[in-house]
Amino acid sequence: MGKQRETPFGTVKILEAEEICPAVLEEMENLVKVSSGPCRVGLTGGSTPQAFYKWIEGQHPFPGNIDFWDSILWSCSDERHVSLDDEDSNFGNAQRMMLDPLGFDEAHCRPWPVYCEPLEAAARFNRLWEEELPGRPVFDLCMLGMGEDCHTASIFPASPLLVGSMEESFSAVEVPGKGWRLTITPKGLEGCDQILVTVVGAGKAEALDKVFHGPDDPVAKPVQILKGMAEKVTWLIDSCAAAKL
Repeated sequence: MGKQRETPFGTVKILEAEEICPAVLEEMENLVKVSSGPCRVGLTGGSTPQAFYKWIEGQHPFPGNIDFWDSILWSCSDERHVSLDDEDSNFGNAQRMMLDPLGFDEAHCRPWPVYCEPLEAAARFNRLWEEELPGRPVFDLCMLGMGEDCHTASIFPASPLLVGSMEESFSAVEVPGKGWRLTITPKGLEGCDQILVTVVGAGKAEALDKVFHGPDDPVAKPVQILKGMAEKVTWLIDSCAAAKL
């Protein structure tokens, strides 16, 4: 399946577009196979995960063993500060498009407490993670994407999360022109066991070229923070996005 190589930013797998969704499912199932307890999966937002939700919900029969996933606790690596029934809610979309149709109940769901003000929502989410499964990774599998501006999660260029010391795993941050976002922090990413970055489409080719071949400048290209965690990072990149790699 596709091409694979090791890079300073982690393992890169270049796949055809139709291979991306099965590859994401394989990563999830590999996680569960080696887990000794509840697995925290941090889903991401945007069009790419929504394509995965549609694909997996539409499989007949289901391509994996759904009972095998009983140990997964679903959350999001970042979230918009909107209600779960809002079409912009990352977790709301995951619930409507995948978790509910596949029969995952509330016991498996860990949405951000978006009913609180942003700073309080982040504080509560940090407490939940610290109290529920102390000593476990922040996420056993943290799923990320990458924007054309090289942002990942809700860590945008020049984000205050990229400068200074941040001890919390999750934070609220006000993004100019986008409002409040709730997101995993660089510190939180360091505390994850495995990180999966999915990048698709020709519109991402130039950004990937800047990330992999340009100078190190994570303040301008936030996804470059993953370079310091390369041993646990896997990139799934379709051939269009990988055109300049």
